[in-house]
Amino acid sequence: MRRARLLGIIATLLMAVAAPAWAERAPDLVLTGEVTHADHQTWREVPFRVPAGVERLTLSFEHDGAAQKSVIDLGLADPQRFRGWSGGNKSQVVLAAAEATPSYLPGPVVPGRWRLLLGVPNLRPGAVAHYTARIWFDRAGEIALGAPPVRAGPGWYRGDLHLHTAHSDGSCKSKRGQAVPCPVFLTLEAARARGLDFVAITDHNTVSQTDSLRELAPYYDDLLILPGRELTTFQGHANVIGTSADFEFRLGSKAAPDLGRLLARVPEEAIISINHPGAPSGELCMGCGWTAPVDPRIAAVEVVNGANLALTHSPEGALSGLPFWTARLDAGALLTGIGGSDNHDPTAGGLRSVGAPATVVHARELSAAAVLEAIRAGHVFVDVWGSPDGLLEITARAGEARAEMGDVLPAAAGQAVEVEAHVAGAPAGARLVASGPGAELLAQREVAVAAGESRTAFSFTANGTSRWLRLDLRGADGRLLLIGNPVYLRP
Repeated sequence: MRRARLLGIIATLLMAVAAPAWAERAPDLVLTGEVTHADHQTWREVPFRVPAGVERLTLSFEHDGAAQKSVIDLGLADPQRFRGWSGGNKSQVVLAAAEATPSYLPGPVVPGRWRLLLGVPNLRPGAVAHYTARIWFDRAGEIALGAPPVRAGPGWYRGDLHLHTAHSDGSCKSKRGQAVPCPVFLTLEAARARGLDFVAITDHNTVSQTDSLRELAPYYDDLLILPGRELTTFQGHANVIGTSADFEFRLGSKAAPDLGRLLARVPEEAIISINHPGAPSGELCMGCGWTAPVDPRIAAVEVVNGANLALTHSPEGALSGLPFWTARLDAGALLTGIGGSDNHDPTAGGLRSVGAPATVVHARELSAAAVLEAIRAGHVFVDVWGSPDGLLEITARAGEARAEMGDVLPAAAGQAVEVEAHVAGAPAGARLVASGPGAELLAQREVAVAAGESRTAFSFTANGTSRWLRLDLRGADGRLLLIGNPVYLRP
């Protein structure tokens, strides 16, 4: 009993140090009260009202009686049912439709009369304990899993943005060797073993995995876990990363007659990425290829898919997403190229493993907001084979203007443009190869790079037209190793 109380106190202190995003604004409701020795070993209910339209309820509970060994236990009930009991071991509680703090039940935050359920196991004669419950109501947006940042400071962070678990069609062998739905924690274990910094769990058309992730996130506190789902429609598949909000996925139904109206309901902070657009659509793979329009809300496209890579052994094979991406870039779109393993069995090795390929982002910190921001900006390269140390860092300059991958670089006709490539993890005989309309301005479209780490410079003169330029790292055999995102030249 003493150990449980001590753990509760430690947890409270840790939460106070690492204040989450919701604590930065004033609570929507504050409940206060006191208990005395007359309440010793009794139960009390404190009613409060939740307005209509709330999608997430966050509660912070504290009291000032610890010095006198006073104990106040906590639970919650909504207008319809008991929602959970955490006693004295948690001071913060989150409830939403698809997730809840362990000890509590996920489900809709129904409007009406709720109750704090308080138990008083101990309160000494003459003692008085004052409690405060602060409550936040969120009608839109998300409290991202893993906040605050897993790691502070800018850097290149490696992750896998396409993963499946038992909550859709993820499968692995049980302890007895039987094929079973694969538990979420095995995917996180595989990600850590691969040395990844972040993952997005994107089960098909569901966010039920979010509840498991909320329980696992405090344990995997060195791994950024992004909520997400794979929208699986008859016109293509797309990952929605950064939200566990509920929205319609049945494209073509009365509820979502077209893609624009479907995506309009996706929270703005989320990233939408087209998955495996080079896959076929039909009986062989129903709805796998992308036949829907490319809506302006779509920020990225999966240019390398691990499941397809395992079939063709080449990111430029028959199922490649590169031609789809290139066509959109040529049409003027600013789409970020990313990769995802599409792993369905985290115990599998080789080309079907978690983290192959990896999406590597240049982010201001390792947090959900920063990683999504970097993907949206195109500060990304794809490590095709999921190497642990591959690096492709591109910087372009024209006068005082500077750009990295994904950025627009203003360059007037006749202006000199300098491009520097910083490469690490290159094998012997590797080459940097330029592609896109901007490559036509280069005197050399490919340059050999030294094994290991090196810096290579290109220079050319802008001709006053809008172009995009991408640099990729290829092995001595011509195989793509690292795929860069474009720098966009604009007059």
